[in-house]
This record gives sequence, C-alpha cells and structure tokens, in this order.
Amino acid sequence: MTLATDYVLAAITAFLAFRILRNTEGQSARRFWGLAFIALALGAALGGTYHGFELEALWKPTVWAVGFASAGMLVGSAFAATRGAPRQALLALAAVKLAAFWLWTWRDDRFIGVVADTATAFALVAALHLWRWREPGSRWILAGVGVSIAAAAVQASGFALHRHFNHNDLYHLIQIAAMLAYYRGARILADRR
Repeated sequence: MTLATDYVLAAITAFLAFRILRNTEGQSARRFWGLAFIALALGAALGGTYHGFELEALWKPTVWAVGFASAGMLVGSAFAATRGAPRQALLALAAVKLAAFWLWTWRDDRFIGVVADTATAFALVAALHLWRWREPGSRWILAGVGVSIAAAAVQASGFALHRHFNHNDLYHLIQIAAMLAYYRGARILADRR
C-alpha cells in the first residue's frame, strides 16, 4: 500500500506544482514553492518505487529530492517575508543547509537526516510566516506546517490502521492535506519589495 499512497501523493503534488508554476506572475516566492512541489512529487514517486520494488538505488535520490524541496520552501518563504540583507542571508543559509544535507546523506542516508533537515526548514518557514502572518498566503503556509508536523507525528508513532495500511500510508494521506494547504498559500504569495 505504501507504493500506492506515495504515488497518490506524488501525483497530487505534481498537479499542484503545475498549477502554481503556470501562474507565478513573476513572483520568486511562488516559483520556488512550485519547484519545492516538483521536488516533493519526485521524492514521493521515487520513495514509492523504492518501497514497492525494493530498489535500493532509489533511496539516496529520494532523500536528496526531499532535501531540495525543504530548501525550495525556505527560499520561497524568504522571498515572501524578507528583503535586502535578511533575504540574502536566508538564501545563503538555504544553500548551505542543502549542501550540508546532501553531504551528510551521501555518507549516512538514514531517515533521521531527512527528519532533521525538514524540521529545520519547517521551523524557519513557520517563523518567517508568523512574522508576516497578515501577508497573503502566510496563514495557509502555517496551516501546512502544522499538518505536516501532525503527519510526521503519526509516522513516528508507528500507528497502523491495518497490516496493509501502515504508519507510512497514513503519513502520506495526511501529507496530502498539508500539500493542499501549502498550495493555497503558495499560489498567492508575493515577493516582499
């Protein structure tokens, strides 16, 4: 079932990415969130294939795609919430964070690295959108972070509804709700001028 729920997450996320990217109106915040969606869709598709067919060669690319997605979310949020030197610092931080993540996971690709990287990105994204909570899209992005954290808690709990519907499957379905919230926010984000 994990293959199926991963593929559903990938398909929905890819569709939402297309919807974001076809209407960026020149906003870098939307463009980077759209790229993050593409990376998440790729990560979900690769992850589903890895789980479904036990293809070990797909694990590192799965992890790296998710790392790229968290960096894209941070960059998009930096464009929406900051300008000038703070934005440049956040863009540099996102690049360093991504490089450090890729180097770490090159040698140690355990899922805990993904958890640490994603948690860092969520904390920074949430802080940026809390700071600009009145801006268009920020409340939806914050809702997405909240739902993603709930999904991660379910996954970490190991809770399974059925032996053929485990904690990963439940995580994927909850994460779809998070992606819908992120989409609602990302499609109306505007670069801070």
